[in-house]
Amino acid sequence: MAADLTYEGCNFYRQRLVLSTLSGKSVRIKNIRSFDDDPGLKDFEAGFIRLLDKLTNGSKIEVNETGTSIFYKPGLLIGGTVDHDCSLQRSVGYFLESIVCLAPFCKRPLKLTLRGVTNDDEDPSADVIKTVTIPLMKRFLLDDEGLDLKIVKRGAAPNGGGEVVFSCPVRRTLRPLQFTEPGKIKRIRGLAYSVRVSPAMVNRIVDAAREMLNKCVSDIYIYTDHCKGSQAGRSSGFGLSLVAESTKGVLLSAENSSRSADEGNVISPEDLGRQTAVSLLEEIYRGGCVDSRHQCLPLLFMVLGQRDVSKLLTGPLSPYTIQFLRHLHDFFGVVFKVQSLSKDESDESMTGCDTHILLSCIGVGYSNVSKSIT
Repeated sequence: MAADLTYEGCNFYRQRLVLSTLSGKSVRIKNIRSFDDDPGLKDFEAGFIRLLDKLTNGSKIEVNETGTSIFYKPGLLIGGTVDHDCSLQRSVGYFLESIVCLAPFCKRPLKLTLRGVTNDDEDPSADVIKTVTIPLMKRFLLDDEGLDLKIVKRGAAPNGGGEVVFSCPVRRTLRPLQFTEPGKIKRIRGLAYSVRVSPAMVNRIVDAAREMLNKCVSDIYIYTDHCKGSQAGRSSGFGLSLVAESTKGVLLSAENSSRSADEGNVISPEDLGRQTAVSLLEEIYRGGCVDSRHQCLPLLFMVLGQRDVSKLLTGPLSPYTIQFLRHLHDFFGVVFKVQSLSKDESDESMTGCDTHILLSCIGVGYSNVSKSIT
């Protein structure tokens, strides 16, 4: 029987529960905000564990009275058709960012409907998951038919009102990955949206972003999406997501959203456009084959792949990714070979920062035994 793992604190909460579900190892998390004025799990964290319960069969979940300790024994991933209302404290991206790690290994194809905030400045938006996360998943799936994310309604913070539908097929195994050539940036695409505000907002965002990006790339096209009526959710807001594509199919993303007046620090459309453009240029400078937000997903799928060598080139690793590598060792016993490459040692076409990271591992040969044989 797999040994239980014990951790403390609320940091990396989703990492631990996702890896527990995939590995079958029970996990206990203690001292969750024990010394805060409002101790224990937040609503969105409790909502995440409830969503896992909907996706699995036979899971055992124990939470103490104060919510400062949780025990999770994972059941079998079932999938199927699932509806979930997200907490207004976090967006649908908070949930989707983790569920995409589990979806291919369900017993039945997953059709997940999430309702709440679709765009905020804290979690990945539904747009970035659709344009960057899903294409990255497709590199590992032998057949990606049925993998899609549909944005039915947009919902800005704080009151949400948005709706997205995520569909994912089930697969028995994943293929290994060799993703080590970043290539040159050849074009930039984006989407500027606005809900319950003047349509002029999106044009101001686009003009400000293009003013900066035109100095770097000539092939730029930013779509606009002005939502109104039933498609616009319950709060007003606007935002921008940008994706840079290279000659090797690398996708690097950056995004930003307006804040509600209650939060203070109100941002103008022009500032938002410029800030998002700068963030994208920073991701391009960091280099690698994935942006800083998407480092963990390919590393997980590399571990779960067939017993073959997989390699991924990234820019500097984020603290979140470094902890994820530690957790992969805890739950699957996999240690990555991590090489720091300077420009002199790497591909001559590599640009940006002086150091890049090459991560290599041998997959554990993970097999989705619950997948129906058809």
